[in-house]
Amino acid sequence: MQQYLEAGKIVTTHGVMGEMKMELWCDSVQFLAACKRVYLSAQGGKALRLTSVRPQKGMALVKLEGVEGMDAARAMVGKVLYIDRADVKLPKGAFFIQDLLGCAVKDADTGRVYGTVTDVTHPGAQDIYTVTDAAGNNWQIPAVPQFVKEKDIEGRCVLVTPIPGLFGEAESGDAE
Repeated sequence: MQQYLEAGKIVTTHGVMGEMKMELWCDSVQFLAACKRVYLSAQGGKALRLTSVRPQKGMALVKLEGVEGMDAARAMVGKVLYIDRADVKLPKGAFFIQDLLGCAVKDADTGRVYGTVTDVTHPGAQDIYTVTDAAGNNWQIPAVPQFVKEKDIEGRCVLVTPIPGLFGEAESGDAE
């Protein structure tokens, strides 16, 4: 499991005091603020203390210790900020999306393996899981209870109940 997870990306400066606008890739401004520190590398390294985090139009305005003034903030534009998973206490049953990646996707009834989760997006009301099969085909399934029955992060498995055709098979009874 990855220790340092992407929290978001600095997209521009805000004002002249070193505050920056950040595109959030984590749950919320409150989630990021609870972390207290961020890193500039997926390998960790020197921690930067978050001195302020506040919402603005679907993004976060962040201030980092040591980033003073517009020039210092401008140098941060384009950088991805990471959090240490050890700094976060998740509620029981919650997990990081990163932990879904690589999980086997199996039929809840038959045990058939459809592939592995290779991407998770959130284009609307629910997450969409991209499942890649052994042949390299990609299938997308909505992460709703009708399809996704169980997410076993420890067991590295997602149990699904697909509808006919979801993974490319012809529906039963189709004539060619």
